[in-house]
Amino acid sequence: MRALIIRSPWIERILRGEKSWEIRSKTTNVRERIALIKGGSGTVVGTAVLADCLGPYTFEQLNPHRDKHGVEPEPLREFVEKYHDRAFAWVLTEVHALTEPVPYRHPTGAVIWVTLADSIAGQF
Repeated sequence: MRALIIRSPWIERILRGEKSWEIRSKTTNVRERIALIKGGSGTVVGTAVLADCLGPYTFEQLNPHRDKHGVEPEPLREFVEKYHDRAFAWVLTEVHALTEPVPYRHPTGAVIWVTLADSIAGQF
């Protein structure tokens, strides 16, 4: 099972249902149930379906969707400009927070995706 690494405070907002778009600088073709890793914690904290990838968006196109991505205008503008109007919305649905975080072994160099061992993925 694939697991997406998401830093705080974004992962907590996703798990609380306050954010359904994860903004990234690259597109993805992944469309499946994934695990959610809290960046830097060494734990899986939830699952979701990565249902779609929208974009690329400019700041002007993305900013009106703050109810979905939760990013304030100035940091959003800086992100979009840094990646030359290549901001993508990774659409997460069916989000489920785990009652207890599940530890996993983080592979060296993994910054976006981790492939979880079957023994880990089988716990949720």
